Amino acid sequence: MSARTAESLAILDRLLPLLETLPAGQDRDELLEEAQALRRAVAAFHMEAIRFRMYAVDRLIRRADDPAETRTTFEALRDALERAGFHTRSHAAP
Repeated sequence: MSARTAESLAILDRLLPLLETLPAGQDRDELLEEAQALRRAVAAFHMEAIRFRMYAVDRLIRRADDPAETRTTFEALRDALERAGFHTRSHAAP
């Protein structure tokens, strides 16, 4: 872990337990798998993987009815990654 990724990893460490509280099922399992892969991508400084996994996790959170605390934590992660210089979207934010 570096100073550049420390905040993002800490937020991911808060997000993962939130995801585990979602109702059991294939959607939650897929979301957890993608979020864990995102954590590994952030730890490895892998730009393309971060962008790809952020898209996947965002899409899966929306499919999980977008719980407010989960969405807030995810957006805090996006902000932290972007402040650290990682691009989390394949296009400019609206």
